[in-house]
Amino acid sequence: MKNASQIDDWNGATGARWVDNQERLDRILAPYGDAALAAAAARPGEAVLDIGCGAGVTTLALAASVLPDGRVVGVDISEPLVARARERAAAAAMPIDFRLEDAGRAALPDAAFDLLFSRFGVMFFDAPTEAFRHMRTALKPGGRLTFICWRSAAENDWAKLPIAALRGIVPIPESNPDAPGPYAFGNRLRVEAILADAGFTDVEIKPFDAPLIYGIGASREAALDDAMEYMTQIGPVPRLLADKPDDVREKAMAAVRAALETRLSDAGVIIDGAAWVVTGRNP
Repeated sequence: MKNASQIDDWNGATGARWVDNQERLDRILAPYGDAALAAAAARPGEAVLDIGCGAGVTTLALAASVLPDGRVVGVDISEPLVARARERAAAAAMPIDFRLEDAGRAALPDAAFDLLFSRFGVMFFDAPTEAFRHMRTALKPGGRLTFICWRSAAENDWAKLPIAALRGIVPIPESNPDAPGPYAFGNRLRVEAILADAGFTDVEIKPFDAPLIYGIGASREAALDDAMEYMTQIGPVPRLLADKPDDVREKAMAAVRAALETRLSDAGVIIDGAAWVVTGRNP
């Protein structure tokens, strides 16, 4: 199966953790989703495809912009996340079509959408040029592409901070920055080349930086506890500590907590984030 490792991951432990942390993730990532939605500028009556829609927060926002005369399709490879998205759409009485599919290979109708959109959902394709070329066929002539993706791990504290804290405690594997994963589109030149090869024009890539409020609480200690709970479920920490013995985990957790404490303020645990907002067109 193509993209099998990503499909297995997002239908296993990672997908389950994202469902459990859906409200927290919506809060933390809100500035990034809002930036992408503003760049997309979905209009009433438009047809939109939300790629890697996850639990549906951006899909719901897009639907609010284009309904009742428009339509929104949300596509994701994670069954638990799609199930949560369907629940949320039903609760909001929004007629959104959520599909459990890989957007890079799904049977998409030709020239059917005005906008292809994604919030952190396009960095996981095993063959990104082919995936974008395939998705472009679903865009109407002159249709728009808008997505937001992370820049490199070195520019994002949510990745850099725990990895630095764990170095020397657990093995840190070497990673291929171009491999499918959260940082796969960190290289601006690579993103430009992928989209150009896929046939998109008028491509613009702009940096977007915003704080990630990882921990909140009634006290500084409560905010630190909140950030620790989140970081041990989402991001690199759970992968790096998988199957490690208790003594190693205890030492690792102490190191991560000390690192997070350096980002603690009266407003909570605030971590730097860095992304690209990418736009383009179908000729």
